[in-house]
Amino acid sequence: MLSNDTLREAPVNADYDGCQYVGIDLHRRRSVIVRMSGQGERLDTVRIDNDPVALGLELAKAGPDPEVVLEATYGW
Repeated sequence: MLSNDTLREAPVNADYDGCQYVGIDLHRRRSVIVRMSGQGERLDTVRIDNDPVALGLELAKAGPDPEVVLEATYGW
């Protein structure tokens, strides 16, 4: 069983300072956030509990003005 902490599925590339794209797969209790470079390189994948602070911290890793895509389906 997964913990409610972040689950890392790809290596974190904290040194990347170019434009980043963020995809969020929003679920009822937890969501998956993927950060990618402009060249399509996956920089980070995390699973978070849905919490405004946790979401804000993950989005802040993408730097200023990232492009964000949100997928929210049934129940939202």
